[in-house]
Amino acid sequence: MSPLALLATGIAMVIAGIIFLRLHAALALLLAAITVGVLTPREAIQSYALDKGESIESAEKLAHAPIGKRVAQGFGNACGKIGILIAMAAIIGKCLLDSGGADKIVRSALKLVGEKRAPIAFLGSGFTLGMPVFFDTVFYLMLPLAKGFTARTGKNYLLLVLAIVAGGSMAHSLVPPTPGPLQVASELNVDIGQLMIGGLVVGLFAALVGFAYASWANCKWPIPLRDTPDSTLADIQSQVGKKDSELPPLWLSMLPILLPIILIGGSTTMSLLIDGNSPAKNFFNTFGEKNLALIIAAIAALILLISQIGFNKEKIARTFQDALAGGGIVILITASGGAFGVILQQTGIGPWMKGQVDAIGMSTIPILLLAFGVTALIRFAQGSATVAMMTTAAILAGLAKPEILGCSPLYLALAIGCGSKPLAWMNDSGFWVVCKLSGLTEGETLRTFSVLLTVMGLAGIMGTCVLAKLVPLV
Repeated sequence: MSPLALLATGIAMVIAGIIFLRLHAALALLLAAITVGVLTPREAIQSYALDKGESIESAEKLAHAPIGKRVAQGFGNACGKIGILIAMAAIIGKCLLDSGGADKIVRSALKLVGEKRAPIAFLGSGFTLGMPVFFDTVFYLMLPLAKGFTARTGKNYLLLVLAIVAGGSMAHSLVPPTPGPLQVASELNVDIGQLMIGGLVVGLFAALVGFAYASWANCKWPIPLRDTPDSTLADIQSQVGKKDSELPPLWLSMLPILLPIILIGGSTTMSLLIDGNSPAKNFFNTFGEKNLALIIAAIAALILLISQIGFNKEKIARTFQDALAGGGIVILITASGGAFGVILQQTGIGPWMKGQVDAIGMSTIPILLLAFGVTALIRFAQGSATVAMMTTAAILAGLAKPEILGCSPLYLALAIGCGSKPLAWMNDSGFWVVCKLSGLTEGETLRTFSVLLTVMGLAGIMGTCVLAKLVPLV
């Protein structure tokens, strides 16, 4: 079978497994990996290994290895690259929630900008929390605050809901340490510090464009506060009833979020600005290593939690258990996606795609648009933004070279992240989270939530293309 036919087979199996068979995403990815691996010719696997710099003996050994072993190797490599990062991010997020730190960040933002600018505060808070905390969790956390605010003011409910979505969703797809950007960075060999900075720039721009659409939609379709399955209007006040004095200080609440950004970003900056050794560069090279930086941030989050609940072993253990239970599922999905990606690469899809690009004569912008379009189509077909990002990164990994792109692979990673936003509909779990918890109908969710994500994705790819031409970083 040709690489394209093998790719189509794998993607079709993932989509069919998730949508029709209702399989867990990890199982669907593993089954697709096994199927594609069995169908891949040994010659293609051998060529893949030789292209990676392996010896002839190693290439032959890989080509004759059992499919289970090849899948397991891909799974293990992916887990080794992002397992600690996701686990620590899960701990940080859970500690922020259980300590009241996340609530403190949101309330402080509201106080800073005032009631009139509350939607901007929700946007900024959603974006900030969306970096270490998964999107669904951000929405769970902030929606009661949006309901409470609307109950007091009687207006702008839809705008507040969409502001949360805009901020949290863009950070989730573009800014590490969330799983999608981490896996894409690993697959394309993009520096995480660079992706943090690039994701912040493009993500904030796209979120602001999305906020403009949200403001228009709020005027066009004013939606009142309604009873929802999780809470009635009468319950809302009690959900946000904590006094500010009962919450941790803002600086301590922000510390677990800022530490990895400072350490990882500092390491990248020092490498660019300073040649040779220096105490500052050595410090950031040591503590700015992504795994250690996230571990330090998780320790800060633990200190935050202890400052609120005391050294209660049972409560601390429960927080960690809940965090790692949720993070473990994400690690499983991400590692399975990594295994699927490696098997796809062994088909020769990378060189095939490169050949097509060379034959057509594609340059920077067409390649970035291709990455955006492929990700959007996969996202539309199976619903998961993370799966779409991982799959596309594996398909286009062969193009992640400055001499092919005409710019840094950073922009390819950003294009993939932006491509995971458009065309969200009823096969997306986030669609139903927003729909049911906010009290919107399916039709209201389609014309607000779904359109919002599409607008932001388009704005993001436009911003990415402009930056790639103006600041190619090569």
